[in-house]
Amino acid sequence: MSGIFSKLYSGRKKDIYYERDMSPDKSKKLNKNIKENLDTVHDYLYDCDDVITREFYMGAAQKHEMALMYIDGLADKNLVQEEILKSLMLFTRQAPMEYTLGQNFFNMVKEGLLTVADVRETDNFGEVILAILSGDTVLFLDKFEKALIISTRGWEKRGVEEPSTEAVIRGPRDGFTETYRVNIALVRRRIKDTNLKVKTVKLGRHTRTDVGIMFIKGIAKPSIVDEVLKRLETIDVSGVLESGYIEQMIEDNWLSPFPQFRRTERPDVVAAGLMEGNVAIICDNTPFALLVPATFFSLFQSPEDFYERWYIASMIRLLRFGAAFFAYTFPGLYVAMTAYHPGMLPTDLALSIAATREGVPFSAVVEALIMVFSLEVLREAGVRLPGPIGQTIGIVGGLVVGEAAVRAGIVSPIMVIVVAVNAISSFAIPNYSVAIGFRLLTFVFIFLAAVAGLYGIMVGILALMIHLVTLKSFGAHYLSPYVSFRWSEGKDFIVRGPMPSMEVRPGYTRPEDLNRMNDRRKDNQETAGDENADK
Repeated sequence: MSGIFSKLYSGRKKDIYYERDMSPDKSKKLNKNIKENLDTVHDYLYDCDDVITREFYMGAAQKHEMALMYIDGLADKNLVQEEILKSLMLFTRQAPMEYTLGQNFFNMVKEGLLTVADVRETDNFGEVILAILSGDTVLFLDKFEKALIISTRGWEKRGVEEPSTEAVIRGPRDGFTETYRVNIALVRRRIKDTNLKVKTVKLGRHTRTDVGIMFIKGIAKPSIVDEVLKRLETIDVSGVLESGYIEQMIEDNWLSPFPQFRRTERPDVVAAGLMEGNVAIICDNTPFALLVPATFFSLFQSPEDFYERWYIASMIRLLRFGAAFFAYTFPGLYVAMTAYHPGMLPTDLALSIAATREGVPFSAVVEALIMVFSLEVLREAGVRLPGPIGQTIGIVGGLVVGEAAVRAGIVSPIMVIVVAVNAISSFAIPNYSVAIGFRLLTFVFIFLAAVAGLYGIMVGILALMIHLVTLKSFGAHYLSPYVSFRWSEGKDFIVRGPMPSMEVRPGYTRPEDLNRMNDRRKDNQETAGDENADK
C-alpha cells in the first residue's frame, strides 16, 4: 500500500512542479478579466506563501475593482500602504466626484492618483512575474488588458561601510554594498557627467540578476564596450549569484592563475578607472565590481597611490614589486641554494644554515613543503573562523606551531624565517587574486628548485614571463605598457610620476580621448611661467 501511495504522490508532485510552465515570456498577454489575470499569476507563483494579493474597490460607489500583488520582504509595505492603497481607496472615496470607467480611466489612475515616482505599464505576464519577483508591486485593473508596475523595492540591506579588503590610510571610507542601485549611485556621486552611461542586462535563467555596464562616452573605446556586451550575452547559466560567475565565464584565458579583471569594493577606484577608459561591470547581490581591461601592473596599484605624494607612492610600489618576487620564489631559492648551490653562499652563512639543519630528518624540499602547506592551512583556517578568533588562530597558531616544530627538530629555524618572509610578502600585494596566484606558484617553484636548482628557478621565471607576455585582457596586453613602452605611459608604471606631469591616460585602455588634462591648464601653466620669468 505504501508503494501505491508513493506512486500517486510522486505523480501528483510531477504534475504540479514539472509539467507546469514556470517561466512566462512576453508572448503571453494579459486579458480584461481581473480574476483570470490573478489566477494566471497564482499558477506561475504556485506554493509561494510570501506572495501577497490585495483585492479592493476604488471610488465612493466602490464599482472599480482592482488588485495588487507583491512579495512580502522584497516590497516596502509602508510604501504600498501609504502611496498606493491610501491614494486609491481613501482619497478617491473622499472626493466629491465619481470616477467613470472609460478610455482615460487607466491613464488617470497612472498619472493622477498614484503618488509613487516610478510607475510603468505592461501588457504581458513575463514582465508582471519578473516585476513581482524583483520586489515591485503590480496593480491590476478590471476591464483593462494592461497592468501597472509600481517601484516599491524596499528589502533589508547592508549600509555603506568601509571595505575590509581594501583599507587605506588616506581616502574615502565608503564601499559598495549588495544592492545594485546603491552601487550605481555611489559611482554617479563621484562622476557628475552626462556622458557616464549605464546599460543593464539580466543574467541567469532563474536568478535574473541585474548586471550593469558603466562607461564614459567619449573616453571608453566603443569596441571594448561592444565586446563586453557581446560576451555577457553569451552567458547562459542557471544563475549568477556573484560577479565571480561573470569573471570566470567571459575571461580570455581560464587556465591562467592570474586574474584578467580588476575587482574592487571601492567606488573611487571604479570612478578612477572609468575616467581612464575602463569599462566597469557591476553585479547585483555583491559588493565587488569588475574593471576591464586589466593589466599586471594595474593590479599592483592601490587607490592610496594617487592620494599621497608621488615619491611616497613610487617607493611603496617598488616595495610591492619586490615583495611579489619573494612571494613566489623565496622558498624555492632556499631549496636551490641549500640543496644544489651551497658554494654560492658566503661561508659563514652556509655554516650557519648547516648548523641549524643538524638533526632535521627531512630534506630541504620536504621541509619547505611541510612549512608552506602548514602556513596555508593556518591562513585558510584564520579566514574561515570569526574575526577575533581567526586573527588569534593565525598569529598564535603560527608562533606555536613554528616554535614547536623547531623544538621537535622537524624543521630548522631558518626555514621558519623563509616561510614567514614568503607569507608577509604575499600580504603586501594589494590584489587578493594576484596574491593567490603567487601562492600557487610557490609550490611550482619549490618543485622546479628540487629538480634543477637555480636552473629550474630560471626556467620557471622564463615560462612565467612568456605566459604573461602572451596573456591579454579584452585586447589589451597583460604587460602593458612594458610591451609597447612610451615615455608618457611610464609616468604611471612601476613608479608614479608627479600629478601635473600625468597628462595622458594609459594606452592599454585605448581611450577615445587620450588627454587627461585640457589645453587650458597647460596655457595657464605657461602663462604663470612667463609671469614668473618677467618678475
